[in-house]
Amino acid sequence: MSQEETGIVHFKGVTKKFGSQVALNDVSFDVKKGEFVFVTGPSGAGKTTILKLILGQLTPDSGDVVVDGFNMTRLASKDIPAFRQKIGTVFQDFKVLHERTVFENVAVALAVVGLPEEEWNERVKHVLRLTGLSGQTNLFPSQLSGGELQRVSLARALAVNPKILLADEPTGNLDWETSDNLMDLFEKINKEGKTIIMATHNLEIVKKYKKRVINIVGGTIKDK
Repeated sequence: MSQEETGIVHFKGVTKKFGSQVALNDVSFDVKKGEFVFVTGPSGAGKTTILKLILGQLTPDSGDVVVDGFNMTRLASKDIPAFRQKIGTVFQDFKVLHERTVFENVAVALAVVGLPEEEWNERVKHVLRLTGLSGQTNLFPSQLSGGELQRVSLARALAVNPKILLADEPTGNLDWETSDNLMDLFEKINKEGKTIIMATHNLEIVKKYKKRVINIVGGTIKDK
C-alpha cells in the first residue's frame, strides 16, 4: 500500500512485550499526514510505548510500524539517526541542558543533525519567534518558567523542520492557563502542516481541542 493509503504513521497488528508484561496487544491504526491526534489512556496503558515505536527507540515483537514509508522493523541501526531527523520530540520533563542558554539549547538540535553552523543563527531565531521566546534568547533554563521551558523544548523539536512532532504529556507539569497557551501553539504548528501525535491523560485538553483520539487501555485500543 502507498503512504497515501496508509498514512504517514501506520501500525498493523503491533504487539510489544516487556518480559511477561504486554504493553501493546495487536494494535492497528493510521495517522494521516497533517493530522493532529491525541493518544489517551491511564498511566501504563501503552501511550509512551507507541511514541517510542514511532521514534525507533523500540521495535515491535510482532506486526508492522511504518513511519513516512520506513518499516521500523527493517530499519538498519545505521539509518536510525537520519530517520530521526524527520521527527521532533517534546517531553513532559523538558529535557533542556541547564548549562546552556535558550539559543544554545535549540542550536544543539541543529548540531546533532549536521546543519552547517553558518545556518544556525537564522534557523534558531525563526523557531524562537514562532514559540514566543525571542526575548529569552540569552537566558538560562533556571531563569525560565515551566511554560517557557516547554516552549524551549518545542522550539528545539521544530528547529530541524520535522515532518512529525511527537509530544509525550507535554502539559503534565504545567498549570491550566500555561497548558492552554501551549496547546494554542501546537494548534498553530499543526495548521502549518506538521503532523502531531500527542500522548496525554489531560481529558480537559482532549475535550477542548476536539482532535481524533486513539484511546489505549491495557495495551489495546478502546472506543471512548
